[in-house]
Amino acid sequence: MSSLFDVIFTTEFAFSVLRVTTPILFAALGALISNRAGIINIGLEGIMLVAALTGVIASAYTGSAWLGLTGAVMAGTLIAGVLAFFTLKFKTHIILGGVAINMFASGGTVFILYLLSGDKGSSTSLPSKVLPTLDIPLLKDIPVLGPILSGHNVLTYMSILAVFVVYYLLKRTPLGLRIRSVGENPQAAQSVGVSVVKVQYTALLLSGFFAGLGGAYMSMGYLSLFTRDMIAGRGWIAIAAESMGRSTTVGTTLTSLLFGTADALANALQVLKIPAELIGTLPYVTTVIGLVIYAVSESRMRGKKLKEKG
Repeated sequence: MSSLFDVIFTTEFAFSVLRVTTPILFAALGALISNRAGIINIGLEGIMLVAALTGVIASAYTGSAWLGLTGAVMAGTLIAGVLAFFTLKFKTHIILGGVAINMFASGGTVFILYLLSGDKGSSTSLPSKVLPTLDIPLLKDIPVLGPILSGHNVLTYMSILAVFVVYYLLKRTPLGLRIRSVGENPQAAQSVGVSVVKVQYTALLLSGFFAGLGGAYMSMGYLSLFTRDMIAGRGWIAIAAESMGRSTTVGTTLTSLLFGTADALANALQVLKIPAELIGTLPYVTTVIGLVIYAVSESRMRGKKLKEKG
């Protein structure tokens, strides 16, 4: 037990929590925006995967990590646009559309990787770039806080900034008001001249934008290359984080940190003599437990409301 505490209660562990939370937080914020517009983005996993590969390819062929990031974000937004087009234009079921995106991404990224590098497993033969890390002046010299908060990849700091941007977007802007009104009562929004379809298009595109940032981080920050199915369920975990956060910016951020902590713990426990297969299940077991707690609390709240009405 003491060895476990020695692993957890360190600045390195706290640093790794922020590091592994970054892609989950980006995707969860994307899920939050689309869900507040009344349309859940099930395709986050696939969007992140396509963005991760695009970032590697774009940075390898342009020689610029920033152009790679731009390509990744554009790819994520484009895939979300495709999902929005088929869902909102042709009335494809959003769940089926999202599953199709995920399946396409899983196989399509391997196919494209093979065409460009001749490898089906990873992009080691592509000279891709990595986004820089930032050492924050003054902060890096502060005991305890410095080693935790300084020295992260630039996208980690962007994810923290994104929390405030999304909060302001949803609470303080006309677009945020439209997104919330469409999600809560589309008929009422339509009656006052708000285009429900247009707002949902915008919400899905923003969702793809944030998921694209999360995917880019995976291949240009968390790792320095693309590997097959490297998102490893983080898109689904992000959807769970948004649900457990009760579709609020603060709640989504906190639950993303919870799942990030579980992921970091799984990585940290590898130094102990615990079977790797058991450790690997920790983030997903945490997700299941969290969803069960959320479902039970929701059921109790509905029961109370029914009693009050009765």
